[in-house]
Amino acid sequence: MLLVYTHKITPRLTYTFKHICKRILGIEVSFTSKVEDFIAHNSLKMSYAKQPLSNELFVRSNDLLFEQGLSDLDIHVQKWDNTKGFFATGERSDLPFDIFAASFYLLSRYEEYLPHVNDAYGRFMAKDSLAYNNKFLNQPVVDIWAYKLRDVLKKRFPDFVFPERSYQVKPVIDVPSAYYFRKKGLLRTIGGIFGDLGRLKLKQVYQRFSVLMGFKRDPYDTFKWIITKQKQYDFKFIVLFLIGDYSTYDKNVSTNKKEFVSLIKSVADYCDVGIKASYFSLDDISILKKEKQKMESIVNTDLKAVRHSFSKLNLPISYRNLIELEINQDFTMGYVNVLGFRAGTCTPFQFYDLDYEVQTPLQINPYHCMDFGLLKYQSKLDKTEHLQKLINQVKAVDGTFTPIFHNYSFSDLDRWKGFRSLFNMILQSAE
Repeated sequence: MLLVYTHKITPRLTYTFKHICKRILGIEVSFTSKVEDFIAHNSLKMSYAKQPLSNELFVRSNDLLFEQGLSDLDIHVQKWDNTKGFFATGERSDLPFDIFAASFYLLSRYEEYLPHVNDAYGRFMAKDSLAYNNKFLNQPVVDIWAYKLRDVLKKRFPDFVFPERSYQVKPVIDVPSAYYFRKKGLLRTIGGIFGDLGRLKLKQVYQRFSVLMGFKRDPYDTFKWIITKQKQYDFKFIVLFLIGDYSTYDKNVSTNKKEFVSLIKSVADYCDVGIKASYFSLDDISILKKEKQKMESIVNTDLKAVRHSFSKLNLPISYRNLIELEINQDFTMGYVNVLGFRAGTCTPFQFYDLDYEVQTPLQINPYHCMDFGLLKYQSKLDKTEHLQKLINQVKAVDGTFTPIFHNYSFSDLDRWKGFRSLFNMILQSAE
């Protein structure tokens, strides 16, 4: 066990140390403000304060973990070996940067509470983030920093055996619409046909009739392939179905269609199933509650996982709503069009509520790659190369790689050609 001496034990401090020490490094951590307890401890120990006590392992603390609320922070990002760091500590510290304060800044999404301009959907954009502007969005810096701490601890305590963790893959499949042509109802189908004719999409008209007449499988109906893939691996895929009401933003199949309900049940026999929360449920907990109850009645089990439509988050309200409804897994933390690490980590972490200054029971599973983020790379070679670089970053710290694909990205339609092989590449990286 690692004992940390500090002048003041705060919720921010315990939260951050537990993520770095317990979740990433796999070691227990406890805290003391009593010098005699610290001296008596005969295993791993370090002090985290403004001044060292004597010649112990020491990291000079920034004020961030001892503050409350938000303040205007002056952050200067600097190069640190093959990565970046901020909140420099000075000469006497065993680490050149306060990795705990810096990790808290990234994990709590501190910058997303500060004034910023959202996009058309009300989302925080990658280009406004500290990581993007200082070119470390492509690295899981929190995990890299944790391993640097481990190296320092190993030198100081060579007899201590650190547990090893292993690289994992946690694939998420979003299902905003289970079918392209089928089960859309008469009015939507007629509207679709006339729309195709108006845009002279004659090939699509032919394809639509072939599907509706039963001659071809619906292009979005890739669930047989998904289940076949799931059967080949021990780790579970997470499939998130949109079951909210039809709206401008959510054009799903109705759960009044028995075939759609039986599809959800059949997928739930093999994969973990959750909901893709509808666009309007983001601001209305009663809508979210209705969708939760609807899914629970279909799969006959408590709902565990949620992802918000369009990866939209209103912090902290979105997460407080999940906590109130006792939903304990979220998969919304990431950027739709940019690959990388929005919260700076590839290790699932607890949501810290900055307004209430408390760690919550909600586990955030940050995603690092969405299929849309790969579309900007023109060739299959480019897509493969960027995806492999991302996988290598996660593998280097034995983290959890979480990609988000959609059922239609396995359809082989136009821009989605080759995406099955990219998904296979991710799955094979865990072998």
